[in-house]
Amino acid sequence: MSHNCILLSLIRRRVSVCALVALFTSSIAVAVIFGSGSDTASDSGQLPPLPIASSMFSRPTDWAPYRPAVHLTPAKHWMNDPQRPILIDGIWHYYYLYNADYPTGNGTEWYHSTSTDLVHWEDHGIAIDKYKNGLGDIETGSAVIDANNTAGFGVGAVIAIMTQQHEGVQRQSLFVSTDGGYRFKAYEDNPVMDNPGVHDWRDPKIVWDDARNEWLMVLAEGHKIGFYTSPDLKRWTYKSGFERHDLGMLECPDLFRMSIDGNPAKTRWVLATGANGFKKGMTTGTLYWTGDWDGERFTTDNDEPLWLDAGADFYAAVTWDDPRQNDAERLASRYAIGWLNNWAYATKLPTDDWHGGVASVVRRIELRSVDGMPMLVSQPVAALDTLEGDATVRSRIWVTDASTTALPQPKSDAYRLRVEINAASQANEVRFHLKQGGGHFATVGYNFEDGTVFFQRDKDAIADVMPREYREVRKAPAPADGDVVRLDIIVDTTSIEVFVNGGELVLSNLVFGSPGANGLSVESFGGATELRTFQLSPLKVVPIKRYGGD
Repeated sequence: MSHNCILLSLIRRRVSVCALVALFTSSIAVAVIFGSGSDTASDSGQLPPLPIASSMFSRPTDWAPYRPAVHLTPAKHWMNDPQRPILIDGIWHYYYLYNADYPTGNGTEWYHSTSTDLVHWEDHGIAIDKYKNGLGDIETGSAVIDANNTAGFGVGAVIAIMTQQHEGVQRQSLFVSTDGGYRFKAYEDNPVMDNPGVHDWRDPKIVWDDARNEWLMVLAEGHKIGFYTSPDLKRWTYKSGFERHDLGMLECPDLFRMSIDGNPAKTRWVLATGANGFKKGMTTGTLYWTGDWDGERFTTDNDEPLWLDAGADFYAAVTWDDPRQNDAERLASRYAIGWLNNWAYATKLPTDDWHGGVASVVRRIELRSVDGMPMLVSQPVAALDTLEGDATVRSRIWVTDASTTALPQPKSDAYRLRVEINAASQANEVRFHLKQGGGHFATVGYNFEDGTVFFQRDKDAIADVMPREYREVRKAPAPADGDVVRLDIIVDTTSIEVFVNGGELVLSNLVFGSPGANGLSVESFGGATELRTFQLSPLKVVPIKRYGGD
């Protein structure tokens, strides 16, 4: 478990579509060509909100102001680390750390949610209770299906191994479910791994190594990731360690094998971990190395890690494959989900009916060759597309230097914005302002001079009262894909996830605008920017079915 772990000044001029056309026809002889539609400019200089056919795109009026429309949250209390989902009879079983005693009491347990498509969720309550077996707090770990009955609890038993902490000592315990992952019981001979005298010794991730016919564990051990093997999930043998002293505390490790560009003849192992990148100009997040696992130790292809997400809020991520696929398909792609929060301000968020941030949208990840190097590429899971309503599409929108350009306005609580930016635009920088209203907004921008995408929220509604880490600009290199930069932005009530150039770069951040504010605008600096395409799609609200209590 991890536990210590712009719009500078809007020029408010009314600019109609006809005025924009006239302006550019006379000044730079470039026409503004819009797609179909008859939107006209409003008094605020923006186009009217998109028409919404029904309330399916608006959150219920009795929901709290910041309750997400399409992201998973508990009904109340505290949530944090994801636990890797498992598939049983076509249903994904997902667990996350949960504390019903927050903020007056400490400790976490495993909360249980299910889904058939990784977008629509049902809650089932607590799967593993805290403080029940005398070994303390139930923390992060992983669950597996013991298809071969290696542990002796029966074919298909669900085995969860996680860290328990008692009086500061971390041990690894085993819990068993024989009802399909709904409730677990403690193994009578816990802990299955006693602490060897190490202060930080936690977050076991278990995978089956089919090449060697054994279970493989990665364990976070301070500045080291330890590798262990077992024939039966009970007896574990230490093999080696992977050490880094430039990334702070290592937490929530992961290890998996993937094919490069979908070619099963070319595979690499990926070692991922939660870490702190302050020495590299980053914050906490999930980073990874590609390399080789030989049964004894992990060897990296490159000493420098890569980041699965360059935003401020994507931590404790887990990945998993789909066992319904054939071997080649399973090697070619996986799913990933992370905790959208940051320990620098995790307990300071302004939600009052639940706490701890939200779970990210589920992503599909692939290992692709990018500039000759294998790199994880992320895109929103395909099922998210089914939430999209009718899109408003425009083409060749020219954004003039230091002026406000009319854009269609989202009316839905959550939406998806896809934009293609002409990388050869005359501007130095373009900025999209999202969740705008009441003088507050968040910014997604592209800097043409240094080829970076950046995210800024120092103007959102809570920025002034948050720690410095919240107000810091998050940016990362994003070279143009040919002659365009493509942004795919998922906007919800408390989060913005930006997928750049097909997911070669992702920036995920929490954001808190004025309640109900959802304005959208764009500015260009140092010249004009061409938006080759602009597509705005409302997202249907996804209420979570709640069956379980505390």
